[in-house]
Amino acid sequence: MSAPWERRALVDLSAIRNNVRQVTDLVAPAKVMAVVKADGYGHGAYRVARAALEAGVSWIGCAHVTEALALRAKGIDAPLLAWLHTADTPFDQAVAANIDLGVSGWELEHIAAAARKMETPARIHLKLDTGLGRNGAMLDTLPTLLEQAMTYQNEGLLRVVGIFSHLAVADEPQRHETDEQLAAFDAAITQVEQAGFDLEVRHIANTPAILSRPDSHYDLVRLGLGLYGLSPFQDEEPSNFGLRPAMTLETRVANVKKVQKDQGVSYGLNYRTTGETYLGLIPLGYADGLPRIATGAPVNIHGTTYPVRGRIAMDQCVVDLGPDIDPEHFLGATARVFGESAAPVTEWANAAGTINYEVVTRISPRVPRIYLEGSWGESYLDEEEDTGA
Repeated sequence: MSAPWERRALVDLSAIRNNVRQVTDLVAPAKVMAVVKADGYGHGAYRVARAALEAGVSWIGCAHVTEALALRAKGIDAPLLAWLHTADTPFDQAVAANIDLGVSGWELEHIAAAARKMETPARIHLKLDTGLGRNGAMLDTLPTLLEQAMTYQNEGLLRVVGIFSHLAVADEPQRHETDEQLAAFDAAITQVEQAGFDLEVRHIANTPAILSRPDSHYDLVRLGLGLYGLSPFQDEEPSNFGLRPAMTLETRVANVKKVQKDQGVSYGLNYRTTGETYLGLIPLGYADGLPRIATGAPVNIHGTTYPVRGRIAMDQCVVDLGPDIDPEHFLGATARVFGESAAPVTEWANAAGTINYEVVTRISPRVPRIYLEGSWGESYLDEEEDTGA
C-alpha cells in the first residue's frame, strides 16, 4: 500500500466473504445469489463475484446481459442470471454463454429465436409483478405466458427453470404489502407448477427480506446491499446482522489556507466562516460520485470529523478545519470520506437525502478500486490487474 495515490476506494474482500458466510448460514438450506449489477454496487463486479463464490454463493445476478457477458469473459462460470432487457439485448450471446434469462413477457419470443439460431436451449426464469409495479408479468397475464413458454419448451428451445419476483417495501418490515406480495407469489408458484413446469428455483427475497422475513427465502435469495456490508434498514447498523462494510473512500488533503471571518466558501457562497479559520480542500467531488447536495457530510482527518462546508463541486469540496491547527500537519493528510476509521456511508446518504445504495454505487471510475484482504492489509491486486479486461 506504499505506492503513491491521490484518491481511492479500498474494497476489503474479506468483508465480502464474511457477509456471504453470515447470510448463507442464516438462510440455509436456501442458496444465495450474489447480486453484482452496477459494477458490484460500485465495488467491482468481477472481484466481488469471485470472492463471493469462494465464500459459498451458488449464483451470480446481474441486471443486464452485457454485465453477465463481461463476467463470463473473465472466467466466472457459475450459474448467472440477468433480468432487465431491451429489444437490442444480445440474447443469442447470452444463450451461447449459458446465462439464465429473466422473462416478463415480450422477451420470450426473442429468446426463443436466439435459441433457435444458436441451436442451444435457453434457461428461463419467469418474472412476476406481485405488487412492485415495475418489471414482471401481471398475474392476470400469467396463463398466456405459461402457454407460450410451454410451446417453446416442447419445441426444445427453452426450459423454464425458475420463477421470481421483487419486493417493494421489505426494508419497512411493518408494512403489510410484503405479506400480500408473498401470498401472490405463492399462488403464482402453484399455477406454474400445475401447468407442468419443473422448477429448480423460486426466489423473491432481497437483502431486507433475507434479514427480516425467513418465510421469503424459498430455494434461493438474492443478496445485494448486504453483500457489501450495508444495512437496508434506517434504524439498524450492519453489525447487528454480523455484516462488515467493504468500501472505504479516501483521498489526501490538497490545500490548506488561512482565511478571515465572513469568507464565502464554494459556489453560491452559501457558507461563510464565522471567524478566522483554516479551510481544507478535499479533491473529491460529484464527478467522483459524491452527492452534490451533501453539504454537512463528514470527512475524517487525523481522527477528527469535519463537516463539508459549502456546495460540493465537480472535483472538490471544502472542510473548515478551525483556527487552531498546524497547516503543515494537514496538507497531504489522509481524508477519509466514509468506511473504516471514518463515518459510515449512511451519514453521507442522510446528508444527501438519499440511501446508502446510491452513494456507493455512484463512486465513479475516476476513483481507483484497490482490493485488500483484511482491514488495512496488503493490496490484494495491483491497480493495473484490477482495471484490466
